[in-house]
Amino acid sequence: MATPQTAGTEAHGGAHDNLGFPPFKTETFASQILWLAIFFGLLYWLVSKVFAPRLTDVIEGRASRIARDLDDAAAARTRAEEAGVAYEKALAEARARAQSIAQARRDEVNAGVESRRKALEGDLSAKLAAAEAQISATKASAMGNVQAIAADAAAAIVERLGGVAPSAGDLDAALKSALKA
Repeated sequence: MATPQTAGTEAHGGAHDNLGFPPFKTETFASQILWLAIFFGLLYWLVSKVFAPRLTDVIEGRASRIARDLDDAAAARTRAEEAGVAYEKALAEARARAQSIAQARRDEVNAGVESRRKALEGDLSAKLAAAEAQISATKASAMGNVQAIAADAAAAIVERLGGVAPSAGDLDAALKSALKA
């Protein structure tokens, strides 16, 4: 009959004469340490001579690219600020120029309006003077006619009331005294 240890190994393909975990075997310990030192040395050499310089180059490249990008961004920011200042200055100059043009145009329009106003006032004054002269002439003519009409009316009234026509001298004296009062 097979023992429990041999039964497990026989089921897996036959009897094994070396049982146990190989790294823990003291017979192979020295060779394992030697191979560990060789592979560790080889790995250390690969890391220090191949991988570390590449990583250092990548890190330095990224650092220089970041520094260059930061410098470019600072330069772009400075240019943008300068452009903003130039824009504000140009905008202020344009506003000042627009205000001066508008003021000049207002002054021109005001001068034109003032000259037209003075011309119209002169025309109106001349027309007013002519109208006043015409009114005075019409008034004087009317007053002359009023006196004649008043003399005729007074003569007709006196004749009708008294039955006798007054003399022209008496009629003129009566009208002059009535107009003075």
